Amino acid sequence: MNDKKLKYLQKQYENTPIPKELDLIVENALKKGKKKNRRLPQWLLGSAAAAMLFTASLNVSSAMAQTLSEIPVVGSIVKVLTWTEYEVKEETYDANIKVPSIENLENKDFANTLNEKYRSEGKELYDAFISEVDYLKELGGGHTGIDSGYEIKTDNDQILSIGRYTVNTVGSSSTTMLYDTIDKQNEILITLPMLFKDDNYIKTISENIIEQMHKQAESDSNKVYWVKDGSRSDEEVIDGFTTIKAEQQFYISDKGKLVISFDKYEVAPGYMGVVEFEIPTDALKKDLVSSKYIH
Repeated sequence: MNDKKLKYLQKQYENTPIPKELDLIVENALKKGKKKNRRLPQWLLGSAAAAMLFTASLNVSSAMAQTLSEIPVVGSIVKVLTWTEYEVKEETYDANIKVPSIENLENKDFANTLNEKYRSEGKELYDAFISEVDYLKELGGGHTGIDSGYEIKTDNDQILSIGRYTVNTVGSSSTTMLYDTIDKQNEILITLPMLFKDDNYIKTISENIIEQMHKQAESDSNKVYWVKDGSRSDEEVIDGFTTIKAEQQFYISDKGKLVISFDKYEVAPGYMGVVEFEIPTDALKKDLVSSKYIH
């Protein structure tokens, strides 16, 4: 492609109007190689996300889209890859730890922060496993294992939700989940509190989950939750579920629904595994800041 055509594309890109419905407005100064951030929407001010750099997607004309189709796509598709894998395979000691890496985010500082977190988590799990193996060997032997990796819960034009699981297999296994939900267009990390006007969401979500627990237990005898239901069996529920944490683990589904996640043994017996509850958007409407992510 010659310089004349590249200049034409650049002019087209710079002159493309930013859609009015976008909450984040960004002025791209391509010629200077810089970006100037304009005013953030009110609902993001004061949140951790406000400190992050971001970009906004632009609507492009059909003529420009046709021309762009001739250019190889570089760095425009966010990918999640396995950065490294720790493996230990011995007779009674088994570890498999896959560490994810998010690639092709334009905001390199944001990507590096996320990836460094994932690498630290993986290294910490591996070091703890090796220490435990060394300890068991000093005692004459034993059994221990760990399986850790990641799964993509949502990957669409707007949202990337990635879950990192850790399964410890010592005696009865335990499973924990950690989630990150990313706005790919604006390159920010979405937290649970930033979705809502105030902390009343904790009460709203908790009450809905308790209602779902009761309904599921009534309709399916195989489903058991540690929550009081007014029966005599309540005496057996010592630490029954009452409320979610302000930063409860969650992700946003491909359909734009909020899904709350609990680790194995957190609110139910072990055989229930990791437990998830999709919260109806109608129940959240009065608390949501906007319908940008949850709808």
